[in-house]
Amino acid sequence: QVQLVESGGGSVQVGDSLRLSCAVSGSNVEIGGMGWFRQAPGKEREFVASIRFMGGRTYYADSVKGRFSISRERRMSAISLQMNSLKPEDTAVYYCAAGRPILSSIATTSGYTSWGQGTQVTVSS
Repeated sequence: QVQLVESGGGSVQVGDSLRLSCAVSGSNVEIGGMGWFRQAPGKEREFVASIRFMGGRTYYADSVKGRFSISRERRMSAISLQMNSLKPEDTAVYYCAAGRPILSSIATTSGYTSWGQGTQVTVSS
């Protein structure tokens, strides 16, 4: 069973940067990829970024391309999300996810079987 714990959220100003981390514990033999999703109040959870462990290919939502970067920290069995040039519309609870997503599900919640508890990111203007 995989446990995911996010950290690094907080309150920042427009244009600032934040780095989120997701630590993996437990058995990770079933993990083929990991990702970040976010959910703002009153909205559905949406895809932000993901990385496939085989080959290391990354995927991003159009709204964060060029500003966010996902990476895997191999030694520590963790992933990170570097968020630059933050905007008020980036305000949400950010969730780490792990699973064995296939290409068609890489950007959908159904592609992942394990989820973290979420970390709040608030961007003020």
